[in-house]
Amino acid sequence: MADIQRFPFVRHVRSNPNAYILHYRRGNVVRSAPGIAFWAWPLSDSVVEVPTDDRDLTLVIHGRSADYQEVTVQGIVTYRTADPARLAGRVDFSLDLASGTYVSEPITRVEVLLSQLAQEEVLRYLARTPIRELLSDGITRLRGAVDAALATAPQLPEFGLVVSGVRITGIRPNPDLEKAIEAPVRERIKQESDEAAFSRRALAVEKERAIAENELQSRIELARREQQLIEQEGANAQRRATDAAASSGIDAAAEAARIETIEGARQRVESNRLAAFQALSAPALATVAATAFAEHLTSIDTLQITPDLLSSISNAFLAGRAEAKV
Repeated sequence: MADIQRFPFVRHVRSNPNAYILHYRRGNVVRSAPGIAFWAWPLSDSVVEVPTDDRDLTLVIHGRSADYQEVTVQGIVTYRTADPARLAGRVDFSLDLASGTYVSEPITRVEVLLSQLAQEEVLRYLARTPIRELLSDGITRLRGAVDAALATAPQLPEFGLVVSGVRITGIRPNPDLEKAIEAPVRERIKQESDEAAFSRRALAVEKERAIAENELQSRIELARREQQLIEQEGANAQRRATDAAASSGIDAAAEAARIETIEGARQRVESNRLAAFQALSAPALATVAATAFAEHLTSIDTLQITPDLLSSISNAFLAGRAEAKV
């Protein structure tokens, strides 16, 4: 709003740069420009201030879809004044030089005009669109429809207005319908969650089964290798036993041959001795026997020699010498 300073019989008006000022005196425009400052006579002058900045108009529109469902549309329309003089000619933007406020409510009238134009297009779009389509991709299509309708509306150029943007922030059904629509979605999400849980559980069971199979295969392979090890150890033990038996047989055969050789030699010696003894006479044999007895006799405690024994020994000795001489 313009800044108005009060002086006796005169007012000083200073406007903002985003406001267009029209200064009338006795029905004629004295000056018109944005952001000017000037003196005005309250008894003969009138001042009109038209805002030229961008303004946002909030929309809350209640309507019914093509399938007779209550819907609430929320949005924002951004507009600005393109022709301040034209808008001032259609809407009263006069300032009260005493308080510096508008005499009437021009902004409200402009917003009512824009909201009516936007509401008309919104209701028309809702009436031909079912609720599910509105909730799925209705925001984008509705924004385009409202933007096109306001861009081609003949009332806006007549008022010197231009719409610079349209935003639809939400399309919501009534709470009961929203719950009814959300119920299948919730059920589907729960089913997907349950399926995901079942899939994870099935995957875990499959992994456990694979792990168990791997453990079983490992145990089978370990048992097979253990069996091979036992068989190999048995074969090695059998081979060692066979080799040991063969070696023992060879040693036994060698020992038997050695014993046989020794016994044969011993038998031959004994045979030669027996043959030699057989060739001797009785006295000589007695002498040999006595000699052998003496060789094996370790000690003699008592020796009794009788005349008969001495006579027999002398005879045998003499007979032996005689045989030796012969």
